[in-house]
Amino acid sequence: MCGITGFYTQSAQRNRQELEKLCQDMVGRLAHRGPDGTGTWLDPDMSLALGHHRLAILDLSSEGRQPMISESGRYVICYNGEVFGYLEIKKELEKTGITLRGRSDTEVILAAIDRWGLNLALQKIDGMFAFALWDRKEKQLHLVRDRLGKKPLYVGWAGDGKNGSLVFASELKAFHAHPDFKPEINRDALTTYMRYGYMPAPLCIFKGVWSLPAGFRLSINADLISPGSDLENFMESYWHHLRALEEQQQKASHKSDAETIDEFEALLTTCVQDRLVSDVPLGAFLSGGIDSSTIVALMQKIQNQPVKTYSIGFEEDGYNEAAHADKIAAHLGTDHHEYHLSAGDALDVIPKLPDIYDEPFADISQIPTYLISKCARESVTVILSGDGGDEMLGGYNRHFIGPRIWRAMRFMPQPMRRGMSRMIDSVPIETWNKLAPSKPQFGDRMHKVASIIGMNSQEDIYQKLISQWDVPADLVLGGKEALTPLTDPTWQPERLEFAEMMMYWDALSYLSNDILVKVDRATMAVSLESRAPLLDRRIYDYVWTLPENMKVRGGQGKWLLRKVLERHVPKELFERPKQGFTVPTGAWLRGELKDWAENLLDEKRLDEEGYLNTKIIRDTWAEHLAGRGNHANQLWTVLMFQAWKERWM
Repeated sequence: MCGITGFYTQSAQRNRQELEKLCQDMVGRLAHRGPDGTGTWLDPDMSLALGHHRLAILDLSSEGRQPMISESGRYVICYNGEVFGYLEIKKELEKTGITLRGRSDTEVILAAIDRWGLNLALQKIDGMFAFALWDRKEKQLHLVRDRLGKKPLYVGWAGDGKNGSLVFASELKAFHAHPDFKPEINRDALTTYMRYGYMPAPLCIFKGVWSLPAGFRLSINADLISPGSDLENFMESYWHHLRALEEQQQKASHKSDAETIDEFEALLTTCVQDRLVSDVPLGAFLSGGIDSSTIVALMQKIQNQPVKTYSIGFEEDGYNEAAHADKIAAHLGTDHHEYHLSAGDALDVIPKLPDIYDEPFADISQIPTYLISKCARESVTVILSGDGGDEMLGGYNRHFIGPRIWRAMRFMPQPMRRGMSRMIDSVPIETWNKLAPSKPQFGDRMHKVASIIGMNSQEDIYQKLISQWDVPADLVLGGKEALTPLTDPTWQPERLEFAEMMMYWDALSYLSNDILVKVDRATMAVSLESRAPLLDRRIYDYVWTLPENMKVRGGQGKWLLRKVLERHVPKELFERPKQGFTVPTGAWLRGELKDWAENLLDEKRLDEEGYLNTKIIRDTWAEHLAGRGNHANQLWTVLMFQAWKERWM
């Protein structure tokens, strides 16, 4: 992995020495993403600069340095990512007479673009990437992000009027190094963030800045772009979730269970094997769940030697999966490393979160993800994970609980449903937990069920299940929710069962804007590359050729993945209620984190800042402290915004 940045300006306010220094300052903010080398490049004829920090994974020699110029001299690339299967593209290029100097995937991508053009090259390459490509002949800048959004890329404006500069970077912290960048909070984006706990692309917390969506490219002519233009108008998809889904559904075929399991295991094994290509040490996260256990089992089978595995646990009961991971590791024979997390460890990480996630981000599992990444980085540089299994194959509780409730309740009179909801909600979470001690976070789930009983449509149920604040426009002063792919009718497929519809929605937004943001920032903060075989484009395509019962069956999700894992690990080691990679935030906010939270939620402070509705926040905080409800998720969105604002504004 790497960090990329750059800028273009039509004005001649700065000389070349100043432009070089500015680019160095910007890329210096991204050193954590690539400590193995840095480079800058300035166009000899225009005020355009590219900057790069390198984490060397393939071809550790100087031949892999960036920014990299194509053999023809026409293209210059600044690239972050890994293209899997690049050796096949290299062979195809060599058949055309092209000779490559080094062994890096960057050189292969650049040569492919030089030979076939950007459009055709994008159809051939697959993996995780974000890159800036400067076409010196056409004076065009292309910014491109991978299909599922594994790698980030922001683009926006610094400065006003004709002197404005187009700026881009892997992370927003590079923008702050540009002297013309004047950050201003986008209240509509903030409102949308308060619903989801993450920022849906193309929204960004700052006005005049956008996050390039997954599967999109932005192509602009440098001489013709007007500073301050709405850059969203220049974005277009080269790959689209909905089009890919519809294309694959047309290829659907009915095969036996055994045939499908064989086929899927073979495909996933190939995807794992592709991700074992590395010139540096490699390991895997192992939570003990279905996804990571399957990935580790296949790695162990391919490598024929102990895989280095890493897990993390918690001191609080009901949140500790480390023991499960330990049993899986022992059965598979991995070289296992286990760490335990306390509230004190979380306290130590919290001050770092605004720097790690330099945009408001409120997935509480960001804390253990950072800590396990830090531990793994002590002995490996590349890590494989099980990310994507839930979204691809129906692994979240909502995928099977939501449809079950919808079928049971949709014909029931509304007053009866509201009464049931009030009855469930009247029982405290702690009481529900005591009634089902063997089911982790049972009380939270019962209260979530209560919240959706009264919903009138599948869309309303899904929105309720994923929302942190139900009416965020009441919470953010002067803000309104923005249209996102989740709420845009043009992104919605037809003829999907409810469970599959939720999987599609998850892949469309939650995956790229929450899960992958969390993993990218946490791993890159410690210069660790994360690879996710289940997020291979071939897996995404394949699962949409399958009927729903290959994903959700018998009241359980990930049926197909479970069947593959059964071939390698006894069922009793992994069949248990889904727990998730989470932490006991509610208890911590009433205990060790109370003073920190109280400072950020101070009534006078909230009133003076003028972004949020003080009464709503203070009432919610008081209810949480009194134990009259668990509002940890809602409060965490506010706390992460407040902590971020304190750092960056």
